[in-house]
Amino acid sequence: MNRESDPTPLFNLPRFEPGWVWLVGAGPGDPGLLTLHALNALQQADVIIYDALVGEQVLDHAKPSAIKEYAGKRGGKPSPSQRDISLRLIELAREDKRVCRLKGGDPFVFGRGGEEALALVEASVPFRIIPGISAGIGGLAYAGIPVTHRDINQAVTFLTGHDQTGLTPAAIDWNGVAKGAPVIVMYMAMKHLGSITQNLIKAGRKPGEPMAIICNASLPHQSVLETTLGEAVRDAEAQQMEPPAMVVLGEVVRLRAALDWLGALQGRILEKDPLNSRSQSQAG
Repeated sequence: MNRESDPTPLFNLPRFEPGWVWLVGAGPGDPGLLTLHALNALQQADVIIYDALVGEQVLDHAKPSAIKEYAGKRGGKPSPSQRDISLRLIELAREDKRVCRLKGGDPFVFGRGGEEALALVEASVPFRIIPGISAGIGGLAYAGIPVTHRDINQAVTFLTGHDQTGLTPAAIDWNGVAKGAPVIVMYMAMKHLGSITQNLIKAGRKPGEPMAIICNASLPHQSVLETTLGEAVRDAEAQQMEPPAMVVLGEVVRLRAALDWLGALQGRILEKDPLNSRSQSQAG
């Protein structure tokens, strides 16, 4: 298959027209988690504006002539402003380029995709949204932790660990989250993990509640720390857990003892009924 000459290489997927911007979710990291629409975008785009969490293996799926421009944002490091990124997308589209704005995870889940799409609307630039597998779901699955389990939770809350200022979000109702969410999944929470855990404990969550931190989710160098709400900061420092990371709090973390499918490939013996084993040990 000649990716340069075939404008629609994947079945009957959409043709990427010149002058359009496609906002594309690349998933949590493993290139196998790209959607067909995302792959189709990469194989047609003239320019790819990509984020810090998009790996080389994902970019390798672009057509050979595509121009790749880095527009990543990493805490504490020089990075382009959101306004500059949006203006660059508009500029390239007005040059009649096929512009792929490639983001880790899903563009509409703490990915600023909405801000960029609104800028395109304001500039009358046509666009398409291509959802991706969010790290808060796919990343946890690679760690063997289900976001929901009917014996544990009928609700889940997703939150970000920092706002536009870089601080812990002041708008979060920690009392409401602590009381209403049996499972809490946190993006970008490592920098302020201490204040986040303190807020949750003050709001009534038990220090002994299970928590997990997943670094480099879905990638070959993924690491997972199983800890508790009260010990998370100390354990994370001891294990040198660093961003990018997902943090999850709730009883679903205990299921990793049975569902760590990557660990099983490396020889881990999985528990057959971790929830029942826990209840029996507590009863004893």
